[in-house]
Amino acid sequence: MTWLITGGAGYIGAHVVRAMRGAGERVVVLDDLSTGNPDRLADDVPLVRGSAADRALLDRVLAEHEVTGVVHLAAKKQVGESVEKPLLYYRENVTGLNILLEAVAAVGVRRFLFSSSAAVYGVPEAEMITEAAPCVPISPYGETKLAGEWLVRAAGQAHGLSTGCLRYFNVAGAAEPQLSDTGVFNVIPMFFDRLTRGEAPRIFGDDYATPDGTCIRDYIHVADLADAHLAVARQLAAQDGPGDLTVNIGRGEGVSVRELADLVAEVTGHELKPEIEPRRAGDAAKAVASCERMSGELGWTAGRGVREMVESAWQGWLLHHPGPVAG
Repeated sequence: MTWLITGGAGYIGAHVVRAMRGAGERVVVLDDLSTGNPDRLADDVPLVRGSAADRALLDRVLAEHEVTGVVHLAAKKQVGESVEKPLLYYRENVTGLNILLEAVAAVGVRRFLFSSSAAVYGVPEAEMITEAAPCVPISPYGETKLAGEWLVRAAGQAHGLSTGCLRYFNVAGAAEPQLSDTGVFNVIPMFFDRLTRGEAPRIFGDDYATPDGTCIRDYIHVADLADAHLAVARQLAAQDGPGDLTVNIGRGEGVSVRELADLVAEVTGHELKPEIEPRRAGDAAKAVASCERMSGELGWTAGRGVREMVESAWQGWLLHHPGPVAG
């Protein structure tokens, strides 16, 4: 098979490219490079610069590269920005997906893997979140991911596609420093950013109903996430006909924000005491994935722990943020 990976020059996308090529799969990357970096890709990876919402470009790429499956990662993904710019998020994440699916259906591609998010669950109350949990997103970003799942499944049923929707939990770490996350939007790089500027990391709320009062989250190493994409892609490729597989991608283990801050301080050698800020609206006390479907149906489980995530992310941070580091 040949897989088109949209957003393949991004943080997650480059890891998916690496995993799939390492397993012998043929890939071609489509990325507008708005947040992606071509330096993350090997020189022999075909890279087409452009939008996954450009129908003429899609038609050309799908035909020229004889694409037989798509891994759709390209999307806007900042929750706060989605609240400020919902029309942008719906255009990019839903309308763009619709255009891509139209192109896929027109040429007879029969495998489609969609990058979804645990944001579809909103503020869950379950101890462990299963795929059957109610989906009540609380941000335009989460809404677009849920609408994307609906659209993917509907297109699959109508056009005979075998589809997969992967609901990521909190992604961290790097397989190699040059593939690391260069943004400062997730909790670990946010901690790094403040510590390396000599500022205390911030914890939003310490009065939750958890053992240490801070929120508990499920963290997944990005290299494990990439391996999960490969496992689902191969499952779709092996299917004789259409079908859908919707799975959580996490570790099934919770880590509190305070525990994470302590680990970051240990790994980096910056032991500034965290500052406690007021709670943020919409933060659940606990959000941990049930991973039974992924392990039961595909025999796949995550293998890397939180320390490896933090250590590898720190090496990537130092590579991408050279210069004096505050003591």
